[in-house]
Amino acid sequence: MGADASAGHGTGRRAGPGASDLATPPATGSGQLAKEGALYKHILVPTDGSALSARAIEQAIGLAKSLGAKVTGMTVSIPFHVFALDPLMLGDTAEQYKKDCEDRAEKFLDAVTVAAKAEGVQCEVAHVTADHPYEGIIDTATFKGCDLICMASHGRKGVAGLVLGSETHKVLIHSKIPVLVSR
Repeated sequence: MGADASAGHGTGRRAGPGASDLATPPATGSGQLAKEGALYKHILVPTDGSALSARAIEQAIGLAKSLGAKVTGMTVSIPFHVFALDPLMLGDTAEQYKKDCEDRAEKFLDAVTVAAKAEGVQCEVAHVTADHPYEGIIDTATFKGCDLICMASHGRKGVAGLVLGSETHKVLIHSKIPVLVSR
């Protein structure tokens, strides 16, 4: 083995001039990631109030704490439509639907705020309205300057679960920001 082979850190590749080992994060004396060199500094966590979203919140906050990153919790409401299949819209007026959405959003986002506070992680929240939740998620991540989206693999069960699961898929397809999917 030549003298340069060991510089490839066992990868079988030679380290050339100016090469760095990207697989090895910078470490502090305690072995934790150096916060100033953290790969992710602002994590977006979309939530729909489901158990899997709660797990994604927990994982995102744990990651944020270990990296010294901040978290933005967010939820998306679909605008009121007079002709709709969503059971939440069928019996509501536009005003009542908006109030119901705001109440649900507050409940969902409080879960993020409480969890972040318990771990000492800086947190902000956002409630957005979008015809397509995946667009609301990506737009919020971009607007807030997030460098990672951490979301559940799917949300609620039944027809709503199919829609929400497809939202995760759409975020994966359309986002230019890295996405961490939690199960």
